[in-house]
Amino acid sequence: MITHHILQNQLPITIFTLDTGRLFTETYSVWNSTNLRYQTQIKAYYPDHSLLEPFIEKNGPNSFYESVENRKACCYIRKVEPLKRALAGNAIWVTGLRAEHSAARQDLSALEWDEANQIIKYHPLLYWTTEQTRAYIDEQNIPYNPLHDQGFVSIGCLPCTRAIRPGEDFRAGRWWWEDNSKKECGLHETQHLDTEVKA
Repeated sequence: MITHHILQNQLPITIFTLDTGRLFTETYSVWNSTNLRYQTQIKAYYPDHSLLEPFIEKNGPNSFYESVENRKACCYIRKVEPLKRALAGNAIWVTGLRAEHSAARQDLSALEWDEANQIIKYHPLLYWTTEQTRAYIDEQNIPYNPLHDQGFVSIGCLPCTRAIRPGEDFRAGRWWWEDNSKKECGLHETQHLDTEVKA
């Protein structure tokens, strides 16, 4: 939705994605469909091989199942470090975070300061419901990930994502083998400050 709004209106905003190397085929397909629909080339950031290769050599390709420490290290290498490179030199980071996706996001403000990345974060979809989001996607014929139709609410890397079951929390499909309190990858772990952020 955000990508659609930016590209449809030719706004001077750079769009990027993080390719972890472990994404679903469907994720790559929607990325390609987006490029074709809007005649654009979304910039991709990849894991630094000098970090990834030693980590996998030492711990194995699926070590994230073995401990929270290994999983967070994998997330850092594949997502957090590339994000830092993507955000460098920018003033504002526009995200797709929505409050209903996680209890930890219920108290977020539409604007907040991300201390870790030294950047203002803007969440334009924060208070949108799933129903509103889907209606807008259908109305505007926006390319979207077909996994959403199969019970995948939050989609990340293939080995770390499953469809949720009826009655489960939205985040239940992410790192399902871990305790609920640990289910963040590090991309959105910020210090919430009491100061007002003004763009």
